[in-house]
Amino acid sequence: MTKTTRGPHQWRLALLALPIAALLGACAQVEDTARDAVSSAATAAAGEVKEQICKVTEDGLVSAQDKELLGGLIAPARTAGVPEAILAPADRLAESGDAVPDDALSELRGACGQEPEPSAT
Repeated sequence: MTKTTRGPHQWRLALLALPIAALLGACAQVEDTARDAVSSAATAAAGEVKEQICKVTEDGLVSAQDKELLGGLIAPARTAGVPEAILAPADRLAESGDAVPDDALSELRGACGQEPEPSAT
């Protein structure tokens, strides 16, 4: 039988491996934290853009200025991950010209959690 003994060189290598393993574990933790922060920021951005889109339809009326605002919010909203249920009718409203398509307004108000058709006073 051959007896194996560890020399000082092998022990040094083993001791060097410990900090490297700890460093790799710390890097993974930092990566997870960064990923969580990016995800939180994206969620906040999507919520903010969605809120701006929904604010346009709060009164149940869509002016030319509202359409222009909606048109400028569509691309950032899409990038931020706002749901298509909000983007599709908002885009139709923004592109609608002089007439306001009632179905798009109703659809957007419903997606925003507003009454689909406000009562006229």
